[in-house]
Amino acid sequence: MDVVSDAISVVHLGHPSSHRVRTRGRWCVRLDPYDGAGFHVVLKGTCWLLPDGGAPVPLGVGDAVLLPHGTGHVIADSPVDAATAGERAVPFERWLVEIGPEGRPDRGEMEMLCGKYWLDCSRMHPLMAELPEVVHLPNRVGGHLELRAAIDLLAGELDERRPGSCVALPNLLDLLLVYMIRSWMTETTSGVWPGALGDPVTAAALRALHSNPAAPWSNDRLAAEAGVSRPTLARRFTTLVGRPPMAYLTWWRLILAATMLRDTSDTLATIADRVGYGSPYALSHAFQREFGTTPGRYRAQATERAVPRQGAN
Repeated sequence: MDVVSDAISVVHLGHPSSHRVRTRGRWCVRLDPYDGAGFHVVLKGTCWLLPDGGAPVPLGVGDAVLLPHGTGHVIADSPVDAATAGERAVPFERWLVEIGPEGRPDRGEMEMLCGKYWLDCSRMHPLMAELPEVVHLPNRVGGHLELRAAIDLLAGELDERRPGSCVALPNLLDLLLVYMIRSWMTETTSGVWPGALGDPVTAAALRALHSNPAAPWSNDRLAAEAGVSRPTLARRFTTLVGRPPMAYLTWWRLILAATMLRDTSDTLATIADRVGYGSPYALSHAFQREFGTTPGRYRAQATERAVPRQGAN
């Protein structure tokens, strides 16, 4: 696994949900904040997005927008401000009922794909945490070719339900999330993690730790893996990542343990072995120090708040 894949995997819950909508004329809908990430892809026409506390964002054909922290927002046919949105906006779920399944055929001026990724935001990797409230990825000629291809594939799959679509749609939606995050990383000029993954030394160390977190890593061994001296690794890694290599490894092992407690029925002994702890006791002690609760209580709480698996609509 690589850092981006791992960062997504530890928070990803179930399948994304999606709705394809077609409409025309005057419309304005509201989506309240939620635990997860929201997205919109404009397939036809234009619209405007107004995030809570932010400025309106114009969206055109082929544009994709990701709201990685579940920010509440309004989508409308024309520019809106907070006051206008408060007067005009109807709840998104009610709007879906009003326009009918996937919109009526005669409502074709505006068409878009709207959806949500269900995320466990309690243990978010800093790469995901530093994503801005709104990631707007305009459709530009020659830009984000992988994202454009994913959008085209998704639109084609939605145009005609074909054999295997129940598998293809959620997987294409997951692919869309990866490509939106990749596209943001290539465009941003201020993100910490794009800089860390762009540094050959830090990236090599992170790749090693994520590829085999259970290995008996030391600063010397990791420096050798990255091809630099121990002081050089410590300086560059700590500056770019925000914590020393071994501190990051400890944190990451515990995040993985929390994910396994949430997603599997593996025993604590099995989990301890998989994340590099010598005994269940050692893992339990470290886990309680990091999360303020025991692994058993964490598993019980994670089960209670688990999100049902959902298919793409």
